[in-house]
Amino acid sequence: MTIDEFKLKQNLPYEAKVRHAEIRAWEFYNKVYGDLNATCHVSVGGLDSITLLVFLRNIGIDVPAISVSILEDRGNQEIHKQLGVTSIKPYMSKTQVLNQLGFPVVSKAKANKISYLLQPNADKQTFIHAIMTGDMGEQGGFKHSDRIKLQDKWIKLFGGNYAHMRPDLDIRPVPNFKVSSKCCYYMKEKPCDDWAKEHNSYPYLGLMASEGGQREMALMKNGCNYYGKTTTRSCPFAIFTRQDLLQLALDLNVPVPRAYGEIKRKENGELYTTRAQRTGCSMCGFGIHMEQRPHRFDRLREDNPAEWEYWMKRCCKGEDGTIYGWGRVLDFIGVEWR
Repeated sequence: MTIDEFKLKQNLPYEAKVRHAEIRAWEFYNKVYGDLNATCHVSVGGLDSITLLVFLRNIGIDVPAISVSILEDRGNQEIHKQLGVTSIKPYMSKTQVLNQLGFPVVSKAKANKISYLLQPNADKQTFIHAIMTGDMGEQGGFKHSDRIKLQDKWIKLFGGNYAHMRPDLDIRPVPNFKVSSKCCYYMKEKPCDDWAKEHNSYPYLGLMASEGGQREMALMKNGCNYYGKTTTRSCPFAIFTRQDLLQLALDLNVPVPRAYGEIKRKENGELYTTRAQRTGCSMCGFGIHMEQRPHRFDRLREDNPAEWEYWMKRCCKGEDGTIYGWGRVLDFIGVEWR
């Protein structure tokens, strides 16, 4: 399937998309259990993948479901138990990740770049120069890449170790906390990947290209079902919009975790969830700077004040012995939380 063909399928009527998802799900199932002599499972987290699990069972595909449920919102965990999802353990706790690796801020791709900037005299100086300026140097043919360059707003906050590379910017001193993009790898990706290898199983994932970001191009390029050298997976909802997903959740009477509230319809017919639009790990900060209040940490405070108090104020210990949490990070990046 070409990218243009994929985009055409995104414009199909809702009923046609649901039928398309059923066809692709069964194609994957038959391929894996037949030609690949393996098994399938569903990787479950929030509402999207919960809906996928219910959808697959509804069309007759009853395979195991797994999740690192302890990382999820409590309401998600309750639904996981209700649906019989197998809980697997993360390789690092949330607290260990924040203390040893750093805070997940902005986005996964940007957090990776920021983590390099926070290392004084780090290796890969050519890469750091590209992050700061966009100039690729001799190795990159002296080209300029805005794709690799970090936006100036983040350089001003996190580029203090290399401020000499950007004398045109008023760059703040480096913060007294670490930043990392590796939380998902140690807490979700690797535990799930290892479970899959142990059980000779390939995943169904509740991903949609309409969510944007890196997954959008990957899904458009590789389609719903992908059989690669290192990755084999099925994303039956790849061509869905958010509206398609919410409509399917209503049609199948999918249990909605309380963090999302209820699925309601506006006067213009648009569906929405009355609380969170998305959920994830309760200590994840990716994208928090783009949320309006009440944001995810506000909802955490409402649902679980003790957990909020811990993550905001007491989850980390600095090199100087001071105790701090997400509050320090949110203050630094300009996100209100009090």
